[in-house]
Amino acid sequence: MSPLPSPSAGRLGGPPSLPALVRTRLRAAVRRPSRLSPQEAEDRALLLRLISLLLQYPDAELVAARDDLADRIRSLEPTPAARHLAAFAGWFPAEDPEALERHYVEVFDLRRRSSLYLTYYLHGDTRRRGMALLTLARRYQAMGWDVDGGELPDHLPVVLEFAALAGPGPGEAPLRRHRRGLDLIHRALEAAESPYRHLLAALLTLLPPATEADEEAVAKLAAEGPPDEHVGLDPYGAGEFAPPDAFVPPLPAPPTSRAEGLR
Repeated sequence: MSPLPSPSAGRLGGPPSLPALVRTRLRAAVRRPSRLSPQEAEDRALLLRLISLLLQYPDAELVAARDDLADRIRSLEPTPAARHLAAFAGWFPAEDPEALERHYVEVFDLRRRSSLYLTYYLHGDTRRRGMALLTLARRYQAMGWDVDGGELPDHLPVVLEFAALAGPGPGEAPLRRHRRGLDLIHRALEAAESPYRHLLAALLTLLPPATEADEEAVAKLAAEGPPDEHVGLDPYGAGEFAPPDAFVPPLPAPPTSRAEGLR
């Protein structure tokens, strides 16, 4: 099997200008056996890539690509996920860039319940979280994906990019495992009336429906929070992850472009 491309660094770096962005980030997923037809698998991968891209920090290059992305969303088949994406696309292109940046930091960096680091919801600040991060990184490596980037492997845009590339079976397994955390993020964004709630809603339509046990667990998680042990995150090292209620500035991107990672 040929190796999958590596994820980008930082908040996956800054998106390239379109049409390069569309040609690379929206490229069809690597084909893997599934119940989906080839066209269905390609359409699903496109949705995951769009959600991944739009959940990234709205830097200057992503802002410059907003109109093209909105056009691409409007061309999607009218599925529930596409309708949620269209709701987000109705807001995103018209917003002031500085206001977009402030809003993104407020909802994803300053609020514990809408952090984009998925293993936090399952393991909190415990030793198990460090092992979960390592397990996730090894999953990527086993599929031929180089995870030597600037983001932790549980950052939702990274998890989504892997799902799009590796397919609905093994590629989407981390999303299914963290379904309850995704539900909590969605609830928090709804409570904040953030337009980013539409992206989480789109993603949840692609996953198996929540069970009664899922709903009870999410309600408990919302009330009590995840486990809290206040330990370091070895083997990733101290200081790599701050609690979600603390400001985490974007990590510096390497000199290569985001598009390069998906060629």
